[in-house]
Amino acid sequence: MHDIRAVVDREFREVNALIIEQLESDVDMVENIGHYIVEAGGKRLRPVLALLTAAALGSCTPRHICFAAVIEFIHTATLLHDDVVDLSELRRGRPTANAAFGNASSVLVGDFLYTRAFQLMVSLDDMPLLAQMADTTNAIAAGEVLQLARAGDPETTEAQYMDVITRKTAVLFAAACRGAAQLHGCDAALQQRLYDFGLNLGIAFQMVDDLLDYEGDTATMGKNVGDDLNEGKPTLPLIHVLRTGNDAQRRVVHYAIAGRDASALAAVVAAVDDCGSLAYTRAQAELHRDRALSALDGLEDGDALAALATLAHRSVDRNA
Repeated sequence: MHDIRAVVDREFREVNALIIEQLESDVDMVENIGHYIVEAGGKRLRPVLALLTAAALGSCTPRHICFAAVIEFIHTATLLHDDVVDLSELRRGRPTANAAFGNASSVLVGDFLYTRAFQLMVSLDDMPLLAQMADTTNAIAAGEVLQLARAGDPETTEAQYMDVITRKTAVLFAAACRGAAQLHGCDAALQQRLYDFGLNLGIAFQMVDDLLDYEGDTATMGKNVGDDLNEGKPTLPLIHVLRTGNDAQRRVVHYAIAGRDASALAAVVAAVDDCGSLAYTRAQAELHRDRALSALDGLEDGDALAALATLAHRSVDRNA
């Protein structure tokens, strides 16, 4: 990400400074947990998307800086809540906030970050943008509920899986891109194209995340391999086995999902390998990557546009 962020390095540093400033609170726990998760690093992919989109359209204004911070606060809040729901213990190579501070504290600080995001949104005084972000945040929450409802359900279809990842992951990518265009006053058609870019990029990114849970390693990813299986998540590699595998392969995956049983990880990995399910998942991710790239056609060439295209490629060609 370093070479991609370099295109908007000054603006990226301004976003980080604003995030730290907006974490200030007279409640120590808010600052402690907020700094803990923000300073853990990560790709900062979503705010970078907003900044690069703004740069590709002409320039990053102070309003774009504020908007990028909003995007990161919303994302960080979802991480705090997700880790509690999923009982996760490791993220970005260190204990999750809930493992370090407890579930209750993590949930409540997540709420603080959501509300801080909307305080910043109100300061932009842009009702259409505020409406878009309200809808986006609601969609993310609904996606998380859907994912929870599907957990442990081996009857989940690929269409249902796509619905979940579109809501819980891809819509924030899409909102980051469209929001940057809205702040530039772009017409509806261009806003939609950039929304489509972000949406397809987000879908591809999540598919690769789900793939890496069966072919990655803990040291590289910074989280435990097999977490999805332990949580009973019927992700695309498993859905593909259930659709195409033989009786024995389908049986092992069915019972692993239904029993939320990570102890069956080795057998499940063998099944997704033998069925070509990882290759299928990667091919679907590449399809959405290509759709994302197509949405950039016609934009003015430049470093920011090239960085967006590189980001689309790397969303698929990565090991963490």
